[in-house]
Amino acid sequence: MQTIPTPIDRIRNPIKQFMNSSSSSGVVLFVSALLSLIIANTAAAGFVDSIWQINFKIGFEGFKVSKPLIYWINDGLMSMFFFVVGLELKREILEGELSRPRNALLPIVAGLGGMLAPAIIYWSINMGTDAAAGWGIPMATDIAFALGVLYLLGDRVPLSLKIFLTALAIIDDLGAVMVIAFFYTSDISLTNVGIGMLFLTAMILANRMGVRNVIVYGVLGIGGLWLAFLLSGVHATIAAVLAAFTIPASVRISKDTYSKQMEGLLQKFKDCAPTSSSMITPEMQEVLDDIKITTDSAIPPLQKLEHAMHPMVAFVVMPIFALANAGVSFSGFTFGALSNPIPAGIIMGLLLGKTIGIVAFVFITNKIGIVKLPTGMTYLHLLGVALLAAIGFTMSLFITSLAFNNPDYITEAKIGILLASFVAGILGYFILKFSLKPTEDFQ
Repeated sequence: MQTIPTPIDRIRNPIKQFMNSSSSSGVVLFVSALLSLIIANTAAAGFVDSIWQINFKIGFEGFKVSKPLIYWINDGLMSMFFFVVGLELKREILEGELSRPRNALLPIVAGLGGMLAPAIIYWSINMGTDAAAGWGIPMATDIAFALGVLYLLGDRVPLSLKIFLTALAIIDDLGAVMVIAFFYTSDISLTNVGIGMLFLTAMILANRMGVRNVIVYGVLGIGGLWLAFLLSGVHATIAAVLAAFTIPASVRISKDTYSKQMEGLLQKFKDCAPTSSSMITPEMQEVLDDIKITTDSAIPPLQKLEHAMHPMVAFVVMPIFALANAGVSFSGFTFGALSNPIPAGIIMGLLLGKTIGIVAFVFITNKIGIVKLPTGMTYLHLLGVALLAAIGFTMSLFITSLAFNNPDYITEAKIGILLASFVAGILGYFILKFSLKPTEDFQ
């Protein structure tokens, strides 16, 4: 019997189809950034900025944190982003491309080149000044934008190229996490770090004991680990990554056991006495509850969380971050300002450092036999992907908020990030568009 669509289905289904599209998150992110830029250059800029500065408090008397809204976005909502990054990284290490050393070497080598070269270029341009602290800005890759542009090319992009860019971006994110942890934290409270580690230990023990309820990890992770790190001086997003690695990745029942149990439960449901209305009998309810419990046991909590949180991060967290951070006023801007050390370092770091670093590291290690390119992949394809990896946007803006307090530095950095990311996306798209054949196969 075919399900008759309800009025709400006619609204929900197109939205669901849009969200399931591979390039949709990149489109939403782009629209959010564009809207932020437009607002920043209108009379509404001051009003909107005052909203981001509204103070919010959490906690209770004697133990509370009071910070502006922009802080909660950058340290709170972005922790959700890093949590999902941690889940993806753990899954890749256990079952994905990073689980096989030979396959993992290529994106690791590319990632190292794509992080070191931009940092060196930026630092060499800004060394000796307090702007040198921004060396981590051009190291980042925005996975949503990069993959969004790649997916715009449709079926002509082979699966192996998508996997390579995804793995490269994940390695890049891990590098960004380590950079933030070691170089963009200050005034560390060892007491709060110790408290955070106790909660982390509790989460690890819960995993070892077989606790699969994600609420337990949520309470320990947010109310304990994340809050302790927030108060410690170590950036709270690091706690999110650590928490992600404690989430169980195992199942309670195997695939074969699940299939057999489901066959029995479905047969039991069919054997239930029929009803004369749309309501179900208590017996049917009991069988459906058993189906739900059995299905839940066959899904690793890690994948369940990743699947549930990904739309929230892609369509809510990152767009809000872009809306709050991408705005920059072009009042008084001249193209001559692009030669200033900060924007020049970021533009050169992203456009030249990323592409040269990735291509050069892969070329050298390929020639000496350490890594091997996928069958059919050329260096022109690699150059296109390297340019997409030069789209720094979200992560670059995030590191900018950590590296600088000077508003002028932040403005210059944003201009450099936006321009470099836009040019990198355009160049990467057209290089791949004209170098990929519709029937090309990289498998």
